[in-house]
Amino acid sequence: MRIVEYGQENPECILLIHPSLVTWDYFENVVPLLQKHYHLLVPALPGYDLEDDSEFTSVEEIASRLADDILQKGVREVKAVYGCSMGGSIALKMAADGKLKARNYILDGGITPYQLPWILTRFIALRDFAMMALGKLGGEKVIVKAFSSTQFSEEDLRYVARIFRHCTYKTLFRTFDSCNNYKMPKETLRFSGKIHYWYAEKERKARDWDLKYMKKFIPETVFKCFKGMDHGDMALFYPERMAGELLKL
Repeated sequence: MRIVEYGQENPECILLIHPSLVTWDYFENVVPLLQKHYHLLVPALPGYDLEDDSEFTSVEEIASRLADDILQKGVREVKAVYGCSMGGSIALKMAADGKLKARNYILDGGITPYQLPWILTRFIALRDFAMMALGKLGGEKVIVKAFSSTQFSEEDLRYVARIFRHCTYKTLFRTFDSCNNYKMPKETLRFSGKIHYWYAEKERKARDWDLKYMKKFIPETVFKCFKGMDHGDMALFYPERMAGELLKL
């Protein structure tokens, strides 16, 4: 797994894990604000690295491999593991595994495992995959309709279309199936590091199940709502706010 690094001269590390349908450069606006203070580790996750033909495997496998790769670099502890959406799933699984120590784990709109019967999880996985497959087949015209937010420029939409073209159908299916159904312990969890769950005001309803999961299984979670934002907006449109929040930890 390729890991892009910045600020290697700094002693403290922060791991930044991107969401699905983007690659590591999702963090390009926030990196210049943080690399002055931290050694940043930014993985290009399998299936979403435009420089290779890798496939997304599973949240469990990628979380384990990412921790191993960072440990091989001689990093034993990081100040924070930040993951957005799919990246939040990987961050939570890394916290549960405990291979790489972190003082803070931040799930920004992170996806938690569904607590539903198996047959319903299959239906949801197929529904989500069908939506993504339609985007891949339809190209930019379909993507423009799906991403109607005025914050996205034509260049942004072309970028998303490029990611869709790169991702295989196998990567798309595995991404949504695994993020919804990765294995976590069924008992109440407590970690040595602090768990934070961030969510945007405009995604509050969509994150209802995730918030309930965190409250039930990780009761010590620190929750924070960001007004005026939507899912995945922080790194793209509010990098100063994101950098400020990470510096405050």
